Amino acid sequence: HVQLVESGGGSVQAGGSLRLSCSPSGYGHITKCMGWFRQAPGKEREGVAAIYTGDSRTVYYADSVKGRFAISADNAENTVYLQMNSLKPEDTAMYYCAADSTVLCWNPLVGSEYEYWGQGTQVTVS
Repeated sequence: HVQLVESGGGSVQAGGSLRLSCSPSGYGHITKCMGWFRQAPGKEREGVAAIYTGDSRTVYYADSVKGRFAISADNAENTVYLQMNSLKPEDTAMYYCAADSTVLCWNPLVGSEYEYWGQGTQVTVS
């Protein structure tokens, strides 16, 4: 069982940047497929970005964040990051880290593919 802890959320003005971090607690390890999702009030959960940590180069992005967000993984630090630049008010949401225990990212931006979730960190852009 993997327990995930997110950090780095906060409030920022439009055009600003934030970096979210996600690490397993205790003795857990990041899995081969890690993703970031977000959910705004009254909206469905949206897959934002995902990474195959087997090579840490295979990445996936929602069209809404391409060119602005960057996901990365540091296997030595056992941490996944989401660098968010050029933030817009529509990026305001609770952001969740998720881990998929399968060996590949089959559907990396689909929430149902992921077994483990963090508690979320709030990002507010005004």
